[in-house]
Amino acid sequence: MHCYGDLINYLSCGLILTGLWHLVHHRKTQTSYGRHMRLSLPTRMVPARLAWFLQEMPALLIPLLLMLTSHKPSSMGKTLLLGTFCMHYFQRVFVYSLRTRGKPFPLGVMVAAGLFCSLNGFLQGHYLLHCAQFDDEWSADYRYKIGLVLFYVGMAINIHSDYILRNLRKPGEVIYKIPTGGLFEYVSGANYLGEIVEWLGYAVATWAIPALSFAVFSLCFIGPRAYYHHRFYQEKFKDYPKLRKALIPFIL
Repeated sequence: MHCYGDLINYLSCGLILTGLWHLVHHRKTQTSYGRHMRLSLPTRMVPARLAWFLQEMPALLIPLLLMLTSHKPSSMGKTLLLGTFCMHYFQRVFVYSLRTRGKPFPLGVMVAAGLFCSLNGFLQGHYLLHCAQFDDEWSADYRYKIGLVLFYVGMAINIHSDYILRNLRKPGEVIYKIPTGGLFEYVSGANYLGEIVEWLGYAVATWAIPALSFAVFSLCFIGPRAYYHHRFYQEKFKDYPKLRKALIPFIL
């Protein structure tokens, strides 16, 4: 398949601008789902497990379809795509979504997330399979090695933090409790920190603008959410740990 370089550049720039727009637009309020839900009008809701499954699926399915239908895709691009991006979304679709105990999602939020995952799945998949040009020594490059270490460390933090959050509640409970253990001893948004580190590592390992644009978008989208989670905990729990930060241990 031909590399649609101009389209990839436009989508990458659009991802960065959308992330920055979200950062500015949501300085005072967060996207309406989970604990930050605000419903002024009747809204159709979707069970959390179904919503996460459906909205995350395109980010896994589209790169795999591109891989199966491509003629002579980049072997290193294929390795990176399967070993990082697709691995993350496989876990989100077939593990996280089926075990989460979160609140139902507004249908509009689910649809918007699904559209984003579709576009981003195409962006990352098409670039790595058809546009990226890795030399034969890329697997020995320090950027590749450091990037993969960051990705897998971030993924481990993300999965462990989700496990802690999930087990705070008994089946059927919808109350909030103070998370403890792991990086939650240091930050309120340990799961978000893990995901940000994941995509930073992905950007370093691929050394590409599309991956960087996704890392920037992720930081702009879930970084502020960690701050609002932190503020939520501080307002709800009088005994919330005073030294715990929002996103970056000991700093922020």
